[in-house]
Amino acid sequence: MPPRQPSDTSRTKAAVTDVYAAMRTSILNGEIEPGTRINIDAVSRAMGVSQTPVREVLQRLEGDNLVVYTPGRGYSTTPLLGLDELRSLFEFRLLVEPWAARAAAVDRLANPARALEKELAAFQSVMRDGHDLRQDLVAHDTRFHDTILAAAGNPVVRHAFAQTHCHLHTFRLYPADVDGAITVGEHSAVREAILACRPEAAEEAMAQHIRNSFARFAQAFEGTVDLEPLEEGGPPRTRIV
Repeated sequence: MPPRQPSDTSRTKAAVTDVYAAMRTSILNGEIEPGTRINIDAVSRAMGVSQTPVREVLQRLEGDNLVVYTPGRGYSTTPLLGLDELRSLFEFRLLVEPWAARAAAVDRLANPARALEKELAAFQSVMRDGHDLRQDLVAHDTRFHDTILAAAGNPVVRHAFAQTHCHLHTFRLYPADVDGAITVGEHSAVREAILACRPEAAEEAMAQHIRNSFARFAQAFEGTVDLEPLEEGGPPRTRIV
């Protein structure tokens, strides 16, 4: 009996997966520069696929906020965040994520410390390989913060945070922590406070992590030597109930 050939549907799905991974990596690494117009025909020829999976991939990337569609012009890569946009994004994080860390540390039954430790250990194992960590750091940061938001038990807040795509935007901006060591240290402090069920310490550790992250990513802009700290320049730290 002759071997079963893959269907057109399965081949298209495989093509979408491959093209999505390749284009996402190219955008995050800056190989496709911000504001670059995407030529669908050129991409399909370069990838050796039809235009159908390329169009599907562009729709997915639009959902990630990595490309934008303009009528009459087509798709182009999203511009990088400006300093004011970066501050606004981190002000939002400063309102939401310390609350989430505090909530995760309060509920002993839903305490995510074990999952956070597993995530940290997995990323530290990758760090020892010594290769380019940019993509791995984005993925680790996304999973770590999402685990805490999930444990907080508010799906509306979690969804709103996911819609910001903050990890993709910030890591496109500047490789602020190339080897991941700073991030691991700050994540470990958050995780230890959650493990010990110390809500105030977890809240402060997360807030400090976000403030530090903002300062690191702001280094991508000129004239930030005397940058106003995030907490002082942001909105009042109203605690979400």
